[in-house]
Amino acid sequence: MLHFICGFVVALLAVVPAVGLFLHKKFTKTQKNKNGHLLEELGKLTGELAHEIKNPLSTIKINLELVSEDLKDSASAESGKIGTEKDNRSLTRARRKIAVIQKETDRLEQILDGFLRYVDKTELHLASADINELVSDMIDFYSPQAHSHSITMRQGLHNQPLICKVDTDMLKQVILNLFINAQQAMGKGGELMVRTFPQQKDAVIQINDTGSGITPDKLPHIFNAYYSSRPQGSGLGLASAQKIITAHNGTITVDSEPQKGTSFTIKLPIYA
Repeated sequence: MLHFICGFVVALLAVVPAVGLFLHKKFTKTQKNKNGHLLEELGKLTGELAHEIKNPLSTIKINLELVSEDLKDSASAESGKIGTEKDNRSLTRARRKIAVIQKETDRLEQILDGFLRYVDKTELHLASADINELVSDMIDFYSPQAHSHSITMRQGLHNQPLICKVDTDMLKQVILNLFINAQQAMGKGGELMVRTFPQQKDAVIQINDTGSGITPDKLPHIFNAYYSSRPQGSGLGLASAQKIITAHNGTITVDSEPQKGTSFTIKLPIYA
């Protein structure tokens, strides 16, 4: 057990300089690019990233200290100073705290992975695709999970092909993220309505839920990086979605009413 803790601490200490080196390289590259807006955005992101990393690391540190105390009690028990029953309780507590450590390190890894995906340049692999077919595939894919959360999925897809030049994998990622957000907003169940239709020169994807909605004060910030209304949210899902849609020369907007639901609207240029 002690060897595990020591190894974990060493690995943890290695993360900090690695993150620092990565951020330094990103800043250097951005400065050479002479793009003031990108530099400002990256500076804001690194500050938020440091804040996000600090929270799970604090939990890790506290639990490491508690595990250390429990292991000392366990060692004393083996020498006959503490009864077997207390020894077992001490080891059980140690295992629970290690589980917390593992959960927090997983969350730390997810934060870093999300950050890396967000700051890296979005390279699209475009191909002609029917938006109706793409959305239908995602509805079929997500329906079992929706059913398991008492969510009824409804669809109203346009009766003619809506051909756009898109990166299908990235667009599916955006749609899946919006489905998951809707599921979390609806909690114990509700309805998820997905529609497609043409509007002037755009193909429109509209995703409506009957969830808790978003309050007016939060609505202007939901596409901001590291902004999340959920305690365990990464704050990069919607920011990444907007980045992907913008890279397609499209737009993503939101309308919401508290206690009634939320509607996301994606517009993509129709390929002539």
